[in-house]
Amino acid sequence: MLIARILKNDRGGQIFLALLLLLSVLVPLLNLGLPKGHALHVSTYTLTLLGKYLTYALLAVSVDLVWGFLGILSLGHGAFFALGGYAMGMYLMRQIGDRGVYGNPDLPDFMVFLNWQELPWFWHGFDMFWFTLIMIVLVPGVLAFVFGWLAFRSRVTGVYLSIITQALTYALMLAFFRNEMGFGGNNGLTDFKDILGFDLQSDATRVGLFLASALALAAGYLACRAIINSRLGRVAIAIRDAEDRTRFIGYRVEHVKLWIFTFSAILAGIAGALYVPQVGIINPGEFSPLNSIELVVWVAVGGRATLYGAVLGAMGVNYAKTWFTAALPDGWLFALGALFILVTVLLPKGIIGLLTRRGARS
Repeated sequence: MLIARILKNDRGGQIFLALLLLLSVLVPLLNLGLPKGHALHVSTYTLTLLGKYLTYALLAVSVDLVWGFLGILSLGHGAFFALGGYAMGMYLMRQIGDRGVYGNPDLPDFMVFLNWQELPWFWHGFDMFWFTLIMIVLVPGVLAFVFGWLAFRSRVTGVYLSIITQALTYALMLAFFRNEMGFGGNNGLTDFKDILGFDLQSDATRVGLFLASALALAAGYLACRAIINSRLGRVAIAIRDAEDRTRFIGYRVEHVKLWIFTFSAILAGIAGALYVPQVGIINPGEFSPLNSIELVVWVAVGGRATLYGAVLGAMGVNYAKTWFTAALPDGWLFALGALFILVTVLLPKGIIGLLTRRGARS
């Protein structure tokens, strides 16, 4: 079986996917199958929160693919996440039709407010779901391909590459804040009504989005693991450990970097597209460089170059963030910074590295 072959010698991945399957079965059952007053009932809020965490986990897996196995510390993957989110947001805005505040069947409310007379050309097609799916993959993929082609052929590496990836997401943030861009300015896109004809506020739709996020995470993990197990993955690890030597023996290092970087950007875009209908908004704040730095923190905390460690880090850190923002609203950023410092100093291989060492001793 293909999945069994991909997960061969990946004990951590097997455990992760088994837990994900269990979560995908239990959470919807406890949400839809039990009354709200029942002790085991999972609220729709909790279901949505878990679905959001799953999209973050897929985003973390995409970062771990390029950082953990290719050695590229990308501080711009938040941009690809946001672009996928905007593509989905444009589709959801087109689905509102004349149910908006101004009742215009063709123009979103923010365009009517800004006195736009017609729909911009780049909004056409987003009333069709199949076109939106193509854009979710194509937009971040093309941007990553063009950016990677320019950077890798120039042999930009190390901290310099990290800086320009962060400059990329910062530039996009500034651009999307402008009302003239046609993406809602600083307010972004919101007030979504339905997706594929299903009410976004209904419990059944929320369950569907949760399951779609779980499926995307499982598929993304398996795809990344398949890449790592392949010849391409082995060359990527060689580039991470000794790039000059790998180039010297004849491998096209730039091509390997380019294709893996592009694939990881596509995964990030898919994560963003699943994120938006669950949280109900997408705005330029998602391009913030701080968000991309947080992604690296998730991967470092969980365990770099493991994939399932990235999932653990994303879900664990975001749960802690949710708790800290409620318990210590003024101090959660300090807590996040302290966590990253402690992990870097005391757990250089993250939580998974600690568990692996303890398992080896016992």
